[in-house]
Amino acid sequence: MGTKPVLVVHGGAWAIPDDLAERSILGVKNAVTNGFAVLEMGGSSMKAVEVAVQTLEDDTVFDAGHGAVLNADGYVELDAIIMNGKTLAAGAVSCIKNISNPVTFACSVLEKTPHVMLTGTGANQFAEKLGIPQVPVEELVTEHAKAEWEQYRKYKHTVKSLFNTELVHDTVGAVAIDYEGNVACATSTGGITNKMVGRVGDTPLIGSGGYADNLVGAVSATGHGESIMKVTLARLILFHMEQADTATLTCSTPGSPQAPIRRRRVAPCLWDKLLEDLILVSEQTEARLTAQQEQKDAHRRGEQGQRRVEQRLLK
Repeated sequence: MGTKPVLVVHGGAWAIPDDLAERSILGVKNAVTNGFAVLEMGGSSMKAVEVAVQTLEDDTVFDAGHGAVLNADGYVELDAIIMNGKTLAAGAVSCIKNISNPVTFACSVLEKTPHVMLTGTGANQFAEKLGIPQVPVEELVTEHAKAEWEQYRKYKHTVKSLFNTELVHDTVGAVAIDYEGNVACATSTGGITNKMVGRVGDTPLIGSGGYADNLVGAVSATGHGESIMKVTLARLILFHMEQADTATLTCSTPGSPQAPIRRRRVAPCLWDKLLEDLILVSEQTEARLTAQQEQKDAHRRGEQGQRRVEQRLLK
């Protein structure tokens, strides 16, 4: 046990309204507490991120599992990924219904199939075969999610306005390093409100919604999925860390010579979304957070070897 364990959790980047701020803070705090308990007992980083994200999926304030946003037909479709930095093994699911904890299902894909991702009807059929509990579609829908969906359908929204509204919320995730020095990541989401049925975002895609490699670190991303996918953002971050031979990554103001991702490669209107919330953990830095936050606020929690939970509001 030579490495100090670290767990970092994010509850998504979105304009959190005042009436949900306290619940958001408490929800992420609970996720850190539950996940870090696994590490304290000598558990693996894989189990820690699974437990942390599972906690967020069970909390209706977040866009994952219970309370996730609704697609164009008014029901929940969920995506998730989990990745092992020691082996590069990964499991992912997309467009699944009736399953309240997609991150745990993603673990089953990793452990019990020769595949990396299962999607849609086939994924649900496999879950049934495994005996994974399936719940009625309506059980995952909350009144808050309905309100988001109804407002979106009533008023036209651009991508930029969608992420600035105090109705919409976003993807959750976690990264960790355990006593043995192994890193892992997990990310889970319901996507974006009123998305087309069958839409898959960045979350379940290796290198976009998450990536983990013991030689570099681990990343879980949140933001506008279509933008993140275009640059495989999670892997790109680790690539820059590798090239710099350091775990320090600076995401600067667009146009700055320090910015690792050139603005010309990204649609200007999506730049804020592309770098709005990134979580990093690496062996070299033990949870150095280096991100530029241009969203109204985002809640993150980390615990580095001690029972200490801090609120971090990035503005």
